[in-house]
Amino acid sequence: MAKPAPAFLPPAFLDATRAIMPDHLSMDDFIAICQKPLRRSLRVNTLKISVADFLALVKDYDWRLEPIPWCPEGFWIEREDEALRLGSAAEHLSGLFYIQEASSMLPVSALFAGRETPRRVLDVAAAPGSKTTQIAALMGNQGGIVANEYSASRVKVLHANISRCGVKNTALTHFDGRVFGAALPESFDAILLDAPCSGEGVVRKDPDAMSNWSPESVTSIAQTQWELIDSAFHALAPGGVMVYSTCTLNAQENQQVVHQLLATYGDAVSVEPLGELFPQAQLALTPEGFLHVFPQIYDSEGFFVARLRKNHSVPALAKPSYKLGKFPFAPLSAQESSLVAQAAAASGLVWDETSKLWARDKEIWLFPAALEPLVSKVRFSRIGLKLAERFPKGFRWQHEAVIALAASGNPQTFELDAALAQEWFHGRDLYPSQPPQSNECIVTYQHQPLGLAKLIGSRIKNSLPRELVRDGVLDFHQ
Repeated sequence: MAKPAPAFLPPAFLDATRAIMPDHLSMDDFIAICQKPLRRSLRVNTLKISVADFLALVKDYDWRLEPIPWCPEGFWIEREDEALRLGSAAEHLSGLFYIQEASSMLPVSALFAGRETPRRVLDVAAAPGSKTTQIAALMGNQGGIVANEYSASRVKVLHANISRCGVKNTALTHFDGRVFGAALPESFDAILLDAPCSGEGVVRKDPDAMSNWSPESVTSIAQTQWELIDSAFHALAPGGVMVYSTCTLNAQENQQVVHQLLATYGDAVSVEPLGELFPQAQLALTPEGFLHVFPQIYDSEGFFVARLRKNHSVPALAKPSYKLGKFPFAPLSAQESSLVAQAAAASGLVWDETSKLWARDKEIWLFPAALEPLVSKVRFSRIGLKLAERFPKGFRWQHEAVIALAASGNPQTFELDAALAQEWFHGRDLYPSQPPQSNECIVTYQHQPLGLAKLIGSRIKNSLPRELVRDGVLDFHQ
């Protein structure tokens, strides 16, 4: 295997880092670890499987898993055969785990550090979805998450990841994150602002991450970060918690942004120290109570995390001037909802009262009830799950709904072996030696739903959406 290119570390960056490096850390250690490849890590998706059951499932694999101290669901992973892509593992394809860098699990752990579970959460810069899916798992798919992404091309990736992980409580928006304070004032119990940054902490993953770095670019980015945190603070309800995080190291984008918020809003905002978040958190703790993670501390990416509490309201921002247009959905009546729920249950799909049925023409969608009050205030790219399309002879259930809603112990399931499951992910029809008993079934592997399929003679017709079909070698252990 070719040796990775050395990380580019501009001299001015090294000088700035040397100036803020804590006394107990070594600059030589920092430079050395920036040239080492990043450890791979994953997070178990507890919407689909418990950590204990996941560990039992993979115990005979060639996976060496080391717990990540700040995330009970997170593990560093080493494998004998690193040539096989971890993203091609069966457990990844079926949403049992998410490939996520260990440090990036910290902000959500900090957001949920208190005893209260928030009902409505805003993820301001959500793509590709690692933190959104982590939030959804900690919420148990209850309540509602607004996952925003400014980049249009990344919204599709965000949706693909939340669908694979069986998330149903999330709405997607596509805005500049600076709109939320005016558009949705005091609307969220918790907000994650994992802000766009200069990326000084990610050189172990991307040696060229700092090829465009300059002191001037840091100043420009810090101004955008201030505007984002100011807007997010206005969108936070009194009593709510906000986590501000970056994957960069300089104080200008980190401590100084938070200090500006504290100076601007006085006793309306307070810092909640993170020194007790996990064992050895003190190694990265700043005097203010923030976590400033230099990569040599935990052999990870560099990161910064601050947890802030909004103590009372602040003067509102000017109302936005945009027009929403007519919302194209209408809620189903109680009678219609009952009929749809009965038909869905007959196919093995179930949900609870935290989700509500809405319709648009022939489409039926399942919206998170917690987000319904926001429908008239902001334009959504999509909300919740597309459940079904209505036809004269019944309903055509949608793939993302099957992945999120298929009930365990459902008699409609048909368990595949490893060979058939690989055929499914390659997009091919299946010819099992013993076909299912019913004409429609939910195909599963390792008892996880892979999709809804119809039996035509002795053939199971593959219904996997085209964009999910995989080419190449897949890693199936059984």
